[in-house]
Amino acid sequence: MNIHTYEKFWLAAAMVLIVGFIATITYGSVGIGIAMVDDEQDTVNPDNLDEHPGFADPGVEQVGENEYEVHIIAVQYAYFPGDFEVPADSEVTFHVTSEDVIHSFSVVGTNANTMVIPGEVASLTVEMPDVDEPTEYGILCNEYCGPGHHDMEALMTVVPEDEFELEDDE
Repeated sequence: MNIHTYEKFWLAAAMVLIVGFIATITYGSVGIGIAMVDDEQDTVNPDNLDEHPGFADPGVEQVGENEYEVHIIAVQYAYFPGDFEVPADSEVTFHVTSEDVIHSFSVVGTNANTMVIPGEVASLTVEMPDVDEPTEYGILCNEYCGPGHHDMEALMTVVPEDEFELEDDE
């Protein structure tokens, strides 16, 4: 059997594309450390979040030198806290849970993106960029959570280290 030159070319091109797709999917699922929310995460009672030490007063907390934790509660159709500041050039771990339905937590312009499930705590750590002036990042919900979903947003501001101050509890 004789295979035409153009057929050989298209067969080779198709094989290269198939191998490329497989390599891309493998790298995307294994190579860059993407992980799904699983049963190993912390759990909370969504009806009694005020009894959980982190979620009773959600917000920014310093846990080490240049290390911060932010506890966030997602509810229809808002995040608590809605607006918050974190210092530049620091490591911030977000702990996010939902009080009512499935939401997501996506920081626009970064790779911070997770599903937020009632009763589970999604945790993700992000390295904040070093900035010279305050920089704002929007936070959005990518999971349809009801008729007010389009209004569900928050604002994270990364401020230079010398301008950052934790809010005091009064």
